[in-house]
Amino acid sequence: MQKTRKKREAKGTQTGPRGREKADAERKVRKHSNNSLEALMGAALELFWEKGFGETTLAEVIARAKVHPGSLYHYFKTKEELLIGALERLSEMLYPALLAPAWEKIEDPIERIFALLGRYRQAILATNFAYGCPVGRLAVEISPGMVDAHGKIAANFEGWSRAVRECLVAAGDRLPSGTDLTALSRFVLTVMEGGVMQARSYRSIEPFDQSVAQLREYIDRLMKEAVAEGGNYWKSGLKK
Repeated sequence: MQKTRKKREAKGTQTGPRGREKADAERKVRKHSNNSLEALMGAALELFWEKGFGETTLAEVIARAKVHPGSLYHYFKTKEELLIGALERLSEMLYPALLAPAWEKIEDPIERIFALLGRYRQAILATNFAYGCPVGRLAVEISPGMVDAHGKIAANFEGWSRAVRECLVAAGDRLPSGTDLTALSRFVLTVMEGGVMQARSYRSIEPFDQSVAQLREYIDRLMKEAVAEGGNYWKSGLKK
């Protein structure tokens, strides 16, 4: 009976004022920790995009994030670990930051692909040709020996291509039967990356527009082939 009463007293202490104070303190610590991680990820992504991985120092990341140095080393022991974390965050941001805004008012799956490319065009012009795809830039810059980081870069490319492939799948019989949709989605990725890089170096939107125009012409030809196979002209989306 005495043991039972002690257990109840102990339980009461945990759920009483002191217990609530402890729980509140723990929540504040978790919130602060999450805020620090978010700040570090945001700062790393910004600096890797602005300066590149090689030119960015951990001290710069800490200063940009406005966190205590211990916060960074709590999560990441090395600069490469920070890079991998940043690439994982980019994967998580794909839909909310890029796809959703591009596709918000567009239902046609083929036009969604070109709306996505249009977002990159806007970024190129808005930055006066300073824009470069953050994933593409890192893919070119970092050492081939950083295998784990390249694996995360490949995962980002794959996520992007998969989203485009889903649009192609949704197009259904507007494309010829037997079309390799995976290969076509990667071709779209290549058009985007190549167009962005050329626009940056030429300091002109023309290379990007030419690349996208060639893609549009190719997809139009595919849709004409689908019509020849017996598809519906109007459903294909082709215009006279």
